[in-house]
Amino acid sequence: MSRAARRGSHATAAAMTGFRGFASGFAYLWVLMIVAFMGIGLVAAVTVDSTAAQREKEQELVALGHQFRGAIARYHETQVTGGKNEYPATLDDLLRDNRFPFVRRHLRKVFVDPMTSKPEWGLLRVGGRIVGVHSMSEKMPIKQDRFEPEDMALRGKSKYSDWVFTYPPDLQLQDAAKAPGAPASAPAPEARAASAISDPPSVAASEPRP
Repeated sequence: MSRAARRGSHATAAAMTGFRGFASGFAYLWVLMIVAFMGIGLVAAVTVDSTAAQREKEQELVALGHQFRGAIARYHETQVTGGKNEYPATLDDLLRDNRFPFVRRHLRKVFVDPMTSKPEWGLLRVGGRIVGVHSMSEKMPIKQDRFEPEDMALRGKSKYSDWVFTYPPDLQLQDAAKAPGAPASAPAPEARAASAISDPPSVAASEPRP
């Protein structure tokens, strides 16, 4: 083979080597881009899933809040001797209404807060009596509007602990209307541990100590 032919062969080999190197680098760049896009997609999927899960918990919280509200309403509207209406002093009063000689229950059990996964609830008191229940979570709600009429007091809140389920439902709105520019009654900083009831007449439950 002549010297010119060898030079041509070497040039061709060098060109092929350079092309393979360029192609390899380009393919590597594509792999990096694909991995990056997959990572972004995974993060987006996790975010969407987390948001959906939080919305489900919000729905559960509202449903449980309605049960607490209904129990407080039944206790309050049940008149005893003398026709006096009063609110419960403790959540145990909802589990077993001791104003009657027979077993009377307004709530099956004190539920677990879906936002904290803990059996604790904050209590809103007026005159030492429970008028409302709220979550202990300080997390910001996703839902800010489009509540049912009985839950309009929950609009625009910055944390779940401000979602107070009172009886009557517009109790806090009434407070705000009575004092224009003043905030509604603040939930009392206390928690109540959940306790289930059973068929025996006695119910073991107590208010948590400070």
